[in-house]
Amino acid sequence: MPGQAQDRPVTDQRPDAEDVVTTPLTDLNLKKGEIPGLLERAVERPYDLEGLGSCSALIGEVERFDIMLGDDFDLPAEELGGLGAGAVGKMAVSSLIPFRGLIREVSGARKQQERLETAIRAGLARRGFLKGIGAQRGCAYPARPAREADIARIVAQRQSEEAERDE
Repeated sequence: MPGQAQDRPVTDQRPDAEDVVTTPLTDLNLKKGEIPGLLERAVERPYDLEGLGSCSALIGEVERFDIMLGDDFDLPAEELGGLGAGAVGKMAVSSLIPFRGLIREVSGARKQQERLETAIRAGLARRGFLKGIGAQRGCAYPARPAREADIARIVAQRQSEEAERDE
């Protein structure tokens, strides 16, 4: 998922049909998702402000992290509703692989997963840092934490988009 076109944030842990089918390949480290460059740079330089001297530059950078990581903690969390079919399917496939933990360790899949998790944490830290800088500079959302008015606008916009999709 991380190396592919960004259909969903890298933090979206809900498995889909492709995740279920490719579980054995992932465990053998034959299907490796590349860590997105934005997150790799966050690991290398989480507090770098080069090229981010304006509020518009900060907004653009925070928006890139929002696309990559999903909503920040300043927006209301969506209810996920328990185990989905993808999660059950992935657990079922995983249970069929003998010595799965050992295979993941030997193949390097566990280490690759740790690298991705580190990159995600660095991305979350960088986005929070950038929002702090934006708040200090008096920038507009999303280059600062969301205020009640921002939250209300975003929730209304998403509800409107969802209603349009349902029609």
